[in-house]
Amino acid sequence: MTIRVLVVEDDPVAADAHALYVGRVPGFAVVGVAHSRAEAVRALERGGVDLLLLDLYLPDGHGLHLVRSLRAAGRSADVIAVTSARDLAIVREGVSLGVVQYVLKPFTFATLRDRLSRYAEFRAAAGEASGQEEVDRALGALRAPRTATTLPKGLSGPTLEAVTRTLRESPEGLTAAEAAAAVGISRITARRYLEHLVTGGRAVRSPQYGQIGRPELQYRWVSTRR
Repeated sequence: MTIRVLVVEDDPVAADAHALYVGRVPGFAVVGVAHSRAEAVRALERGGVDLLLLDLYLPDGHGLHLVRSLRAAGRSADVIAVTSARDLAIVREGVSLGVVQYVLKPFTFATLRDRLSRYAEFRAAAGEASGQEEVDRALGALRAPRTATTLPKGLSGPTLEAVTRTLRESPEGLTAAEAAAAVGISRITARRYLEHLVTGGRAVRSPQYGQIGRPELQYRWVSTRR
């Protein structure tokens, strides 16, 4: 049975990337994309949504406010939060409202695919558990990590965070050489991480034309509000 997903993300580039990712996971289908809380409410009122892939920072209200209103209205759609927020108080609040997973930005397709696959396994569990072990197994499908590798080979989490932070703090954008100098890595390495951010929908690139030679690519964070 196909799990119908509503992508709620105000950043158009990120929304397209998230919808593309979801569409690549077997058993899932995107039934709509909303760029605000109001659009999400209208989409949910039309029905046919099993899961929200929800950004927590929306222009017309926090994503958890949307979840709270859904629960008050008796809507049972599950929620996977997609966010840059690392405040554990927000995480705890989300769990109390029924948020089943958190995916921190920036993330790879492999990371989201893993979370969705775990959710599908949890959702498929049916019937009465024979005992504690079966309950633990069902919950483990949702919570326990299956792999420590969520980045392409050769990329590390700490370096990705450093490149991401540097790019986010540079509203005018950076070239690979500038990012390399700021982070303390080689230009080739910096470009790999920047291209990874582009692939994940978290950055865009454009040619920067100088007076001589070939144009150099400039990278810019697509969501400087966070």
